[in-house]
Formats: sequence, C-alpha cells, structure tokens
Amino acid sequence: MKELFDYINKISPLSAETFTALQTTFQPLELAKGDFFIQSGVCAQQIGFLKSGVVRAFFLNQDGKEYTKQFFVGPCLVGAYSSLLTKQPTKIAQQALTDCVLLVANYKQLEKNYDNYHDLERLGRKIAEKYFLEKEQKEIEMGLLDADKRYIIMKEKFPAIESIVPQYYVASYLGITPTQLSRIRKKLKII
Repeated sequence: MKELFDYINKISPLSAETFTALQTTFQPLELAKGDFFIQSGVCAQQIGFLKSGVVRAFFLNQDGKEYTKQFFVGPCLVGAYSSLLTKQPTKIAQQALTDCVLLVANYKQLEKNYDNYHDLERLGRKIAEKYFLEKEQKEIEMGLLDADKRYIIMKEKFPAIESIVPQYYVASYLGITPTQLSRIRKKLKII
C-alpha cells in the first residue's frame, strides 16, 4: 500500500484518516502476461493501481485491426474510465503485456467515500484533470507532429517500452506502420 500512498500523494495529498479508509477498498490482484484487466464490451466496475508491469489499452476497428491507444507502465492507474463514468460497456480493452501486480478497488465503493472524505474527492478531480491533459496532449501530437517527433516523445515517456512490447504495438501507438517505425529507428540510429 505504500506505493499507492506515495503515488496518490504526488497527485493530491490525502489525510492519514482518508488513506486508512481508502486502504480497505483496495485488494491485491495479479495478472499474467496476456490476461485482461478489462475486455471490450464489458461495463467497467474496477479501477486499479498498477504497482508493476505493463498494460496496453487498445481497440479494434470494424475490420478487426487493432489500434494501441495507450501504454500503462507501473506505477500508475489503470481502468476503463469512460465506462466507469457512463456505466456503458467499454470499447477499449486493457491487456497485460507483462506479468503485473495491481491493487484494485470497486469504483462505486470509492465514489461513496467522496462525501465523507473531501480530499479523496479532490484526488478524483485531479486524476480526471491529469488524464484529460494527457489525452489532449496525445491528440495534439498526433495531429501536429511528424512520426519522428512522436517517436522521440514516446521514447522519453516510456524509455524501456521497446524492449518489452512487440514493435507493431509501438507502431500502432504512434499511428504508423511497422515498416515506417523501422525506417524512423534506422534514421535515428536506434536499432
């Protein structure tokens, strides 16, 4: 739980009383490589704190082609946030790309604590703001930057990702083909 406490306090500090109440909400969970945290078409009920490991969020188009939306590298939060908020099935699956260690909480239980612990409610708002800003930044990068620059940004954000995940996931995350990724890596002398 210390990792969770440290992670949360960097976003928005919680009182000891709030964190004690929060601790009872989280339970340990381990995912083996290939296991899903959530599958597409399911209504999300849990949010997770990824202590260690890598999870990929992805969706399929109507032709069955996969698009990698995001990589989650522990420590961080995971979960189908849109589904949690709308109570609708998610279109974005989240799958472990490595063995993962998590702490998971029922989102409804977490929300019930908002009325009693205003610092927890503030944390929820800060997390939503953080994810909004990250999403907007990625949209700007995809729309305004060339693939070389997006690749460099990805390397800064996820320095070890290429040694962990298949190259076609990286290419998909960048919105390019694996062939284009190979050319970029060769041009930047990263082979």
